[in-house]
Amino acid sequence: MENYDFPKVTELAIPFFVMAILIELWLVRTGRAKGAFETRDTLTSLMMGTGNVVAGLLLGVVSYWALLWVWQFRVFDLGLSLWVFITAFLLDDLRYYWYHRIAHRVRWVWAEHVNHHSSQHYNLSTALRQSWTGLFTGMFILQMPLVLLGFHPAVIAFVFGFNLVWQFWIHTEAIGRMWAWFEFIFNTPSHHRVHHATNPRYLDANFAGTLIIWDRMFGTFVEEREEDLPRYGIVHNIGTFNPVRVAFHEWIGMFKDAFASGLSLRQRLGYLFMPPGWSHDGSRETSESLKAAYVRRNPGEAGKPGLPEAGPILGE
Repeated sequence: MENYDFPKVTELAIPFFVMAILIELWLVRTGRAKGAFETRDTLTSLMMGTGNVVAGLLLGVVSYWALLWVWQFRVFDLGLSLWVFITAFLLDDLRYYWYHRIAHRVRWVWAEHVNHHSSQHYNLSTALRQSWTGLFTGMFILQMPLVLLGFHPAVIAFVFGFNLVWQFWIHTEAIGRMWAWFEFIFNTPSHHRVHHATNPRYLDANFAGTLIIWDRMFGTFVEEREEDLPRYGIVHNIGTFNPVRVAFHEWIGMFKDAFASGLSLRQRLGYLFMPPGWSHDGSRETSESLKAAYVRRNPGEAGKPGLPEAGPILGE
């Protein structure tokens, strides 16, 4: 079975990541750029990034070899032309959009993704706050259709590296709005600030990796608004800088809910696979209930991007 050895793009980019973080830190600390750093928070992000690299070295081979096994059933073998790499990048970016959207709508996948949103700051170090448990969600199956179409797993891994590098630089408040055409096509700091925000209008929006056109196409795009600046973190912040707790807190909470006494099988599955915040008795807040409550408090905002239309007034 053929294999290819392409450069590991994210590893090659590590010196750029370090230099960019130091430059942003200097700009922020000297008042030359907008943003905030907290030492403990930044260290937690760096440790999460280190743990992600270690997990990838130890466990990444499992998903890669699974994709290599699927490769034998490919319909085509598209080879290694420039257009194959470009097409693979575009299709994998679309694949990433759907993975990311699922990660915010299915608690099983949110359990590994939530740690990326756990910082209440938004700077380049936040980009490194990555999962240690991605393999366990099984979401690498979303890459299998690309392999069956004839894109070698090594090609997919290679082009996804560029996607990850792109996503690094958009984690900043130091860059405001960019050129209109650029903002229309690409994921930018402004668009991704929306994604990391806990403001009701911004929940479950802007899932793009590199191209924001997917959010525009599938109805999940919300623009950053000056009158509603993003507040970062998760709806219920965990209040810890312990990387182990950051990495595993949602897994622990999810299984604790799913295996609580007195629940039906359907309710147990709900705690595993329904959206974050779902509860069998409706006692918790989901993104939908938070948005609806915001509209009830601010009826003039009803129907605006990211917010539902006003519901009926009780008693009418």
